[in-house]
Amino acid sequence: MDKPLDNYWTLHLNDLAEQLGKNGFDVRMADSLDAARDLVINEILPELKPKTVSWGGSGTLAASGLYEYLRDSPDYEALDTWDSTLSADEKYELRRRAMLSDCFFTGTNAVTEDGHLVNLDMIGNRVGAITFGPRNVVLLIGRNKLVPDLERAMERIKEYVAPVNTMRLNMKTPCVKTGYCMDCASPDRICNVWTITEKSFPKGRIKIVLINADEGF
Repeated sequence: MDKPLDNYWTLHLNDLAEQLGKNGFDVRMADSLDAARDLVINEILPELKPKTVSWGGSGTLAASGLYEYLRDSPDYEALDTWDSTLSADEKYELRRRAMLSDCFFTGTNAVTEDGHLVNLDMIGNRVGAITFGPRNVVLLIGRNKLVPDLERAMERIKEYVAPVNTMRLNMKTPCVKTGYCMDCASPDRICNVWTITEKSFPKGRIKIVLINADEGF
């Protein structure tokens, strides 16, 4: 069989897409990150016709090129919370405004086989937007985010995702040195707000692009 790994993941992602669909999520499939970006630009955005767009922390989104596209497009008002020239207070206010954007882009820390999204956030703006506020949410999800159940999702996030993200963000937390969650009390702690999204409400509000590639942390 040609490309057995891709075929293996295609079967599992098809099963996941079916479960997510039963849970009210609007699910699309992409074979690569480039294909996911093109799907968003050529299909999802024309369908939604948003006036304002924003985003939350996501390595997959950053790698896709969608950030630059949305930021630079004349078709949208982009609430750019990633703008490094802004002060902390200015970024905070933009994050607040992003809660009422027409379309919010991000990823997920984990997705279970029964189609539940599991996330852990530092500030809460990313998970807050997934939960309520923006008219539509678009999530880019690599195949590496799939786990069997909630227990494995939380284990993945605490023991892998969080330490890697603290390293990426140059945080001063114990896990940067140990590589393991130490359940710290550091001011830089990023493990503050858990959310479990079992279903999309209203139905179809959350659009998911499943990517048949390992993307993000």
